[in-house]
Amino acid sequence: MLPTTDQALACIRVCQMLSNLYKDIRLFPFDDKTRQVYILAGDEVQVIVFSSGIWDFVNEPEL
Repeated sequence: MLPTTDQALACIRVCQMLSNLYKDIRLFPFDDKTRQVYILAGDEVQVIVFSSGIWDFVNEPEL
């Protein structure tokens, strides 16, 4: 399975925001079972992107 179009566009927006803050994107897997994308940036920023294109921080970091 592939990410939805909304999800893919949201991933690009999130990765762009993180790179603007000079955060390294360290992990970027897509889970076929949950249909979610997990993004790990730097050492502590964790983001989940849902198939609807809505994203949320896992641990609410201070940016």
